[in-house]
Amino acid sequence: MAIILKRPLAGPQRSMRMRQLLRSGCIFLLLVLLAACTKMVTLQAALNDADANEIVLVLNRKGIEVDKQKGKEGVTLLVKDSDLSRATETMNAAGLPRRNLSNLGEVFKKQGMISSPMEERVRYIHGLSEELESTMMQFDNVVAARVHVVLPERIAPGEPIQPSSAAVFIKYRPPMDEDAVLPRVRRLVASSIPGLAGEEGRNKVSVVMMPGEPPTPGIEWTMLGPFTVAASSANGLLIVIFLPILVALGALGYILFQMALRNPRVAQIALNFAMRRARKAEAKQGT
Repeated sequence: MAIILKRPLAGPQRSMRMRQLLRSGCIFLLLVLLAACTKMVTLQAALNDADANEIVLVLNRKGIEVDKQKGKEGVTLLVKDSDLSRATETMNAAGLPRRNLSNLGEVFKKQGMISSPMEERVRYIHGLSEELESTMMQFDNVVAARVHVVLPERIAPGEPIQPSSAAVFIKYRPPMDEDAVLPRVRRLVASSIPGLAGEEGRNKVSVVMMPGEPPTPGIEWTMLGPFTVAASSANGLLIVIFLPILVALGALGYILFQMALRNPRVAQIALNFAMRRARKAEAKQGT
């Protein structure tokens, strides 16, 4: 029976195999780098610091990473291309960014020499409405607020004066006790508009309150390399990602070790090292 001995790989064959292994390793590292370098797109621009910080806080709670950049025209927020739709939905549900409201000083800023009574009246109503909206936005969990004011006005000569009234719309984020907030809103609006003082005036303030999207259960997020994942699944995902890498590195190390042993010089060095260790062990036992 003939025995066929497998010849060790020749020098050129070993070099070719080494190049193939190095090429595969480079391709793997390139794929990892490409996954880390995700394209960033603009989410919002020309924001003030307060609005930008509020948006960043809300998006971070949802596990969305935001890059904040300051420029001459304001703050620009960037998110990953894959997170753009989810970030937009989250902002809309939270009523962000807040609508810019004018104060009475800005509304009544004169543009010309003389203003007509109609212009003065319109500016006054507009400024009063926005002042009330700005105040109601300070209530906890209020997402959006609108106020429509009607001041006393005589429609035509001889007609009775139309009394003051107001309509209020509030969108809030649960939880909120509507029964407790509703009387406060009526009292606030009635005390701010001429002609609505007292119990009769408060009855002329209509308030509509609408709940927004309920808050989702809080999820703790963490960074795993370039990715944002739930903290509860980070350990399992870490094992899934790095276990194949460790196995591949172990296999690569074993292959390189076997290739090195086939080199006579490396084999001689390893043999000399083993012999020196054995002599030292014998010397210690002899003493």
